[in-house]
Amino acid sequence: MTFLQSIILGIIQGLTEFLPVSSSAHLVLFPYWLGWEIPATDAFVFNVLVQLGTLLAVIIYFWRDLLTIIRSVLSGIVHRQLFKEADARLGWLVIFATIPAGIAGLFLKDIIEAAFSSPTATGLLLLVTALMLLLSEKVRKAQKSSLVPSPMDAIFIGFFQALAIFPGVSRSGSTITAGLLRGMDRPAAARFSFLMSIPIMAAAGVVAVLDMVQIPNLLTFLPVMAAGFIAAAVVGLLSIKWLMSYIRSHSFVAFAVYCVLVSTFTLVLYFIRR
Repeated sequence: MTFLQSIILGIIQGLTEFLPVSSSAHLVLFPYWLGWEIPATDAFVFNVLVQLGTLLAVIIYFWRDLLTIIRSVLSGIVHRQLFKEADARLGWLVIFATIPAGIAGLFLKDIIEAAFSSPTATGLLLLVTALMLLLSEKVRKAQKSSLVPSPMDAIFIGFFQALAIFPGVSRSGSTITAGLLRGMDRPAAARFSFLMSIPIMAAAGVVAVLDMVQIPNLLTFLPVMAAGFIAAAVVGLLSIKWLMSYIRSHSFVAFAVYCVLVSTFTLVLYFIRR
């Protein structure tokens, strides 16, 4: 992988991790479109680092919220009143909501890896994202304005996050749609979606880093990958800020159309190359 490829893919990761268009799909499809032959080892290390880059972005954006939540959770543990404060309840619900995705990742590992190696499967799964985004436009108006969802809301949203372990299914798109289906308003659904991404991204990052440090000659290509990490973090932070403002007064229809177009282009390209 070259510096230019690392920066371009880092920018793509930062843009698409939080926009409802599936970052995993773009990391699979973009090299396929351009005919980039990226070694498997390079691709693995790069994917780990750019995921950590976007994790850093969401932590920076929500650092005040996270600090308040962590303090409240710890206070609840010390005083044996785990769910007394709203911020403590939110912290526990964020953790509960990540469980379905963690279980799915453990039991569907082989299927997921096969999907990541198939641009056609990724292209088809983008249509699932498009359908979910269109569904989010059809749900009834928000009935809940609270920033803290109910336990049933969290579990429901968590199952939708589990779908996003497949490339092509947008994590933010699926979880925000789930929040809307539960009657949350857009800003609250988006906020919970981004907060619940932190534990699952952190856990996946820790596991991947443990595998990454065992790679021979890791330091020889780590500087190139670092460029992608920085690009993903900076662009990811800007993407969160933009999306949180955008969803207050705009629909997801444009993103749904984009997913359909990307899916169509990928499938047409596949048949042409055959």
